[in-house]
Amino acid sequence: MASPKNLLKSVKNYIKHPFSNWLWWGALLLIWLLSTWFDRAWLFHDQRLPSWDQAEYLSSALEHGRGLGLLPPREWNGWQALLDLSPKIPPLSALISGSMMAFTGEAADEASWVLSLWHGLLLIIVAQWGRALGGTKLGLLAAILLALSPAMAEHRVEFSLDLAVATSSSLALWLLFLWQSNSPEGGTWKQAFAAAVSIGGALLIKQSSLLVLAMPSLWAAWQAFSIKKRRSQTIAGISVVISMLLPWLHHNWITTIGGTQRAVLVSGAEEGDPGILNLQSWIWYPKLMPNQLGVLVLTLGLAGLGLLAWKNKTRLTREFKHPVLNLADGWPWVIGVTLSGWICITLSPNKDARYIAPVLPLLILILAKGWLVLINFASQKAGKRNSLIAFCSILVLSATLSIKQRWSDIDKKAGSPAIHALNSINKRVKGLPTTVFITSSDRNLNEQTLSYLGQINGRDIQARRLGRSPGQKDMALDQSNWWILATGDQGTSRKSARKLGRKVRKDPRFELIESWGWTEGREVELWKRKDSAEKPTTFDYRFISLARSLESGPGSLDSIFKEIEVQHLLDPDFKYQDRVKSWALKKLKENNHNPDALWSLALLGVLQNRPENAARWFTQLEALDAEENWARAYHLVVLLADWKSCKAAWLADTYLKESKGREKINLLVALRDLSRTTCFDPRGPIGLKNSIIPAIKSVENQINGEKN
Repeated sequence: MASPKNLLKSVKNYIKHPFSNWLWWGALLLIWLLSTWFDRAWLFHDQRLPSWDQAEYLSSALEHGRGLGLLPPREWNGWQALLDLSPKIPPLSALISGSMMAFTGEAADEASWVLSLWHGLLLIIVAQWGRALGGTKLGLLAAILLALSPAMAEHRVEFSLDLAVATSSSLALWLLFLWQSNSPEGGTWKQAFAAAVSIGGALLIKQSSLLVLAMPSLWAAWQAFSIKKRRSQTIAGISVVISMLLPWLHHNWITTIGGTQRAVLVSGAEEGDPGILNLQSWIWYPKLMPNQLGVLVLTLGLAGLGLLAWKNKTRLTREFKHPVLNLADGWPWVIGVTLSGWICITLSPNKDARYIAPVLPLLILILAKGWLVLINFASQKAGKRNSLIAFCSILVLSATLSIKQRWSDIDKKAGSPAIHALNSINKRVKGLPTTVFITSSDRNLNEQTLSYLGQINGRDIQARRLGRSPGQKDMALDQSNWWILATGDQGTSRKSARKLGRKVRKDPRFELIESWGWTEGREVELWKRKDSAEKPTTFDYRFISLARSLESGPGSLDSIFKEIEVQHLLDPDFKYQDRVKSWALKKLKENNHNPDALWSLALLGVLQNRPENAARWFTQLEALDAEENWARAYHLVVLLADWKSCKAAWLADTYLKESKGREKINLLVALRDLSRTTCFDPRGPIGLKNSIIPAIKSVENQINGEKN
């Protein structure tokens, strides 16, 4: 790579005296103010309800703001309770958004002010990066093109993680470049620490940042290890990133793996996205670029880059084997990280227009260079005055097209009477915590949207969707109080959902309270359990019975967790868990060997993601029946979940000396070998090759026996 000495000197000067050029910062502020004014006007006129993903992110921000004690009821319940709020997606963005809600408000438009802050930070990053690469003109031009990008304009008003991911990834790549550059400008401890913190921060916003950061980080680390002075910096930087991720990852690693698998692999397959061997996969994102970046921005940028290549065709042809050496300082890195990010995102099985967002600022930097080449060329041919007029005219036209594209997307209607239904419920329950059930999955009437809207403006209502499985009907009717039903198309093709809606209407225990007109002749109905109907049954004693069935072995696990899954839809606050815990602790005071109480507490520990608590109760259960107790196997599993694999391996050896049943021995041997493997014991992977198949067969025998 060409030496970035002059580049880094200018960067240091900007960092040391950031406000020396008031015109520069004033121009950036003006760009931010104009784009923010447009965003607020767009949000003011757009009346649509938050859709699935938006509502989910808004709810997460709301929960994290409450978890921090910044939003009502302003209670702090500890770090574990805070980590419980982010089981699948890292918490940093939600923590920032939740903190902002304390100042701006909880409604969607008010919460969107945090997007303006992300946009402002991204403007500074791109402008400073461009300024360092090609001077003030390139920096301001990149900032303007970023603000004009239709895709970035959409991300500024759609409450999601895309803008935060793009901003944090751009910052991490910029700081990583400064550190990996040649000495003496690069390779300082401050740069290493700043790059590590920015990488850790980006990954704590969303794990998909890894698609953009993985290859550049590996490249920088590989290069650094060839320099003795930087090896310790690399190791320290990796340690910083790991230490930032470790608390959240240790607490939520199982749900994170499951959530990522669902979001990436399953969603991609369900949506019919092309595989990596399909040509459509490789042209998926290029086809989107005119709409993402703007036709004029893309066309003129590419034309300028083509002109630049033509001007340098002789040198490029002569030194084709070393093209990187022909590029100006800093550009090889920009082009390299853009290509690596593009390729990694393309390789992801799940395709969506918003997933390319982290690469857009990098593309805009490159296209801004093309624009600058055209501007300079026009100045030489037509004069500065004429070229300036043409340039400003094109910018105005590009801005007009971008505004027209975004303004056409405004929806001046809410989309559904969801707010009316929630207000009607809240009026009747007088603000008390309530769960309402739905069967629809429409963009404007779904569980995420209703749950978010039900948690703001003095409401405490959560929504859950039932009807996705045929076996949910009876439990749903027995334990529910409120239903929001819809006629006509409900956004789902599941027959079970439509059947459940009809069953609620026919059930004599429920009555129609209110109805509201929707679109296309549809109606939204609010149904309530009659006061004269029998009270909903509680899950407490059924849970105790399910917990006790754990002692029969892993064959019971599937039926146990399926029933609990439905119950968690019916009771989203898990109120039954507090009641069962109180009951169990009371029973243990009377008899500290009560098996029902111990199994209940152990299962609660598993469900609440408290492996240390579960291990404690499984340890006590082991003493109840030393030879035939499946608690030993469960104990090893929760130790592995808690990353205590060495202890699990040691315990497994002890258990194997005392166990006699073949099925238990097969499972214990496999768990021992797995524990050894994750404890870096070389005996583990060797033994696991032979023990895994018998263990699987033993579990299958258990399941088959359970079914019989």
